[in-house]
Amino acid sequence: MPTLLVWKGHRFLFYSKEIGEPPHVHVLKDAKQLKVWLRDLGVARNAGFAEHEVNAILKVVAQHRQSFEEAWDDYFGH
Repeated sequence: MPTLLVWKGHRFLFYSKEIGEPPHVHVLKDAKQLKVWLRDLGVARNAGFAEHEVNAILKVVAQHRQSFEEAWDDYFGH
């Protein structure tokens, strides 16, 4: 479960056994979780984040998308 970034208490990561899924990142804070597809920045799943939090997180993902995709490719060998 490589952590890619910690921002304002949010952990941006991907799970090591997610082979076969398109590149994405999970964002965890407290008991909340968000899953974001990296290619189009679409929200795959939201468990607990308010809309304004999702919007702020999506901005951070957009800023770091290239490095997140590179980390995904390095880890999964694409």
